[in-house]
Amino acid sequence: MTDKRIGDVTLSLESISLSFGGVKALTDISFDVREHEIRAIIGPNGAGKSSMLNVINGVYAPQRGRIVFRGQTFERMNPNKAARMGVARTFQNLALFKGMSVLDNIMAGRSLKMRTGILAQMLYLGPAEREELAHREFVERIIDFLEIQGHRKTPVGRLPYGLQKRVDLGRALAMEPSLLLLDEPMAGMNVEEKQDMSRFILDINDEFGTTIVLIEHDMSVVMDVSDRVVVLDYGRKIGDGTPEEVRNNPDVIGAYLGVAH
Repeated sequence: MTDKRIGDVTLSLESISLSFGGVKALTDISFDVREHEIRAIIGPNGAGKSSMLNVINGVYAPQRGRIVFRGQTFERMNPNKAARMGVARTFQNLALFKGMSVLDNIMAGRSLKMRTGILAQMLYLGPAEREELAHREFVERIIDFLEIQGHRKTPVGRLPYGLQKRVDLGRALAMEPSLLLLDEPMAGMNVEEKQDMSRFILDINDEFGTTIVLIEHDMSVVMDVSDRVVVLDYGRKIGDGTPEEVRNNPDVIGAYLGVAH
C-alpha cells in the first residue's frame, strides 16, 4: 500500500478519554489519520474500537481530549456537523429501511445535499424535480459502482446479508464523504463476500480519493488493505504503525494471544 499519494493529517485524535459511569471505554488515546489513507483500528472485543468511531462522528462526547478535523478543533463533534463536514459512517448492525428499495435507501444518503424546500419536494415542483433527477443520477452511479444494478428496485429486506452491507456502504457514499468510517463492514460475510467488499474499499479509496477509517476483525483483510493500523486493548492504545510493524509488535501479539493480561 505504498504506491499511492498520502497527504497531510486530516484528522487528529488528541488524548481522548471516555467513560460510562465507572467504566473506562477509552483512556488517553491519540492517533491521526492522513488524507487518502486507509487507517485501520483493530483490537479484541471490548477494546473500544466502536466507541472511538462514535467519538469521531459525535455520537459520544469524550470527557477529555479534543478532535482536530480539517484544521478545526472540537472538544466534541456533533453528528450533524460531522455529516456536513464530510464524515459518513456505516454501522456494525445494519440500520437500513428494510421495506424500501435499494435505490430509495441509497437516496436517503442524499438528504443533506437537498436544496429545495419540503413543500416543493412534496409537490414535485420544477426545481425539486430537476434536483431529484440529478440526485437519482448520482445514486445510479453508486449502484453501478457497487454492482447491484439488478437489485435497484428490490426491497432491501429481501436481499442476502452481504448485499445489504453493500447498500449500507452505498448510502454512506451517497453523502460524498471526504472521510468514511466503516464499522466492521465484513462482519458475518463469507470469503467471497469479504473479497468483494475489500475490492470496493480499495476502489473507493483509490478512485474517489476518500480517506477511510476501518474497524475490522479479519486480520488478513486488515493487513491487505490498510496503510496504517492503530491497536486498542481494554480502551488503551498498545500499537500504531504500518501493518508489518503492528504484526511484529510484542504487545499486540500478547493481546491477541491472550497472554497480555
